[in-house]
Amino acid sequence: MNVLVTASARMIVTPDGNLWTPISSLDYTFWTRYLEVYDTVGLMVRSVPAPAPPEGYRQATGPGVQALPVPPLFSPKELLRQYRPLRQQIRKALSRAQAVHLRLPCPIGETVASLLKPDQPFGVEVVGDPYDVYAPGNNRHAFRPVLRWWATRTLKHICARATGVAYVTRWTLQRRYPPATGAFATHYSSIHLTDEAFVATPRHYERAPDPVRLVSVGTMEELYKGFHVLIEAVRQCTEQGIHVHLTLIGDGKYRCDFQAQAAAAGIAHRICFTGYLSNSAAIREHLDNADLFVLPSFQEGLPRAVIEAMARALPCLGSTAGGLPELLAPTEMVTPGDAVALARSIRSMAADPNRLTRLSAENLSRAREYHHDTLRTRRTAFYRYIRKSTEDWMQSPAYSCS
Repeated sequence: MNVLVTASARMIVTPDGNLWTPISSLDYTFWTRYLEVYDTVGLMVRSVPAPAPPEGYRQATGPGVQALPVPPLFSPKELLRQYRPLRQQIRKALSRAQAVHLRLPCPIGETVASLLKPDQPFGVEVVGDPYDVYAPGNNRHAFRPVLRWWATRTLKHICARATGVAYVTRWTLQRRYPPATGAFATHYSSIHLTDEAFVATPRHYERAPDPVRLVSVGTMEELYKGFHVLIEAVRQCTEQGIHVHLTLIGDGKYRCDFQAQAAAAGIAHRICFTGYLSNSAAIREHLDNADLFVLPSFQEGLPRAVIEAMARALPCLGSTAGGLPELLAPTEMVTPGDAVALARSIRSMAADPNRLTRLSAENLSRAREYHHDTLRTRRTAFYRYIRKSTEDWMQSPAYSCS
């Protein structure tokens, strides 16, 4: 059985028809998980044509995983302009696919949902929250309030129609986007953690670190990771005499803005921008060399970066956004956008070696709950349910008449 999978990722498509991604966690290995249940995968993502993949990009397609690229559609305006040809492209893809999995929120997946037959089974994987994406201070679009209302309403409607819904959180996203009564519902993170992702033992902090080495990982394509808030918190810590060094791993259109913010604050020498790191080992090296992982996001599903840091026994500090309260205690979280509280928490945690030691052990233990073998069981059960529901539908009289 062929499955159509949509995702919000933005990739490069080369003349040979292959997709390439700068994000190592979304390379070919990630998409092959669908091949444990399905025969072939049609991967539909927004893609920019290029003669060759940029340095550091990883291939997302391969045996069993076929590219179904659509235009980049970087804005609602572009989506409206391309809407008619996009619908035609989706109809063609649906005519060749049997099963459908939509990773939402995503404008492509939402369009696919609108073109499905009324009784057609499909699965939804909720990996983010548009209510937080379009929150004040997180998005600068002129029509942010309207987009927030529309995107949230759309995701609620699609989840209520779906045959099955899988959430990356245990309870957070479920409360806002509930499944239909009787629908198959489960939860599992998109993360892929094998044995090599984990350190063997927790860390022991004999004394307060000096300098305090902070690290954070995330896209700079949007503002929702809160890096501008983190940079301001570093400025405040420095102003108060705390020796801090920050490593930011990631890239995107706002990277220059962040660098300019650091320079204007006089702390450019305290912040290292690594750009995208496609090699997991390189990211782990930075995590292993840090004292504290910080993610002051405005919106999240269940942040993989935090779980990956926990697997390295790294103490973590985050915001209260999305699924972060499922990973962190209230004492390790601050309100999104509150740079003063973030700076205060950084100072407090960094000054307490006993607390850092305790959090290291707790985080390593919690990360083991997200080991690949544990998540794979729930994920495979979800895929099998959608496949079986699709097979039953295809054998029904309603399908024969369609």
